[in-house]
Amino acid sequence: MKIRVGFGYDVHQLAEGEEFWLGGIKLTHSKGCVAHSDGDVLIHAICDALLGAANMRDIGYHFPDTSNDFKNIDSKILLKETVRLIAEKGFSIGNIDATIALQQPKIKQIIPEMQKVLSDVMEIDWEDLAIKATTTEKLGFVGTEDGIVAYATVLIQK
Repeated sequence: MKIRVGFGYDVHQLAEGEEFWLGGIKLTHSKGCVAHSDGDVLIHAICDALLGAANMRDIGYHFPDTSNDFKNIDSKILLKETVRLIAEKGFSIGNIDATIALQQPKIKQIIPEMQKVLSDVMEIDWEDLAIKATTTEKLGFVGTEDGIVAYATVLIQK
């Protein structure tokens, strides 16, 4: 068996009046992500980690923000396609460990729902998808609520 590890990172600006999608779920909040797609930083970080682990470049290469095909697209579609792409190379997901950094809103109550939604999209057991949330103790652009960050580490196997 061949195993590989990948790391993904995504960041988006937060602004008033934008929709806020996170982990495949639409959140109710005064701010949302400024983005070409739906701006789901968690899904984007997971896609980047999976693509990197399979040595298939990055999310922007496969789903460029210069293409109208991806304008306002549901990032769950991108995640499904990413899983398909790595499967074409013979890889399957072992596990995913992800962290979201945001000051507000507090999301610990919806993490199980995110796990369910995303594990269904990727067709993996929800226990193979760890999602954690943290703040930056009011430091930096995350702390001032100007942005949101997500990190993901994945293990894939062939």
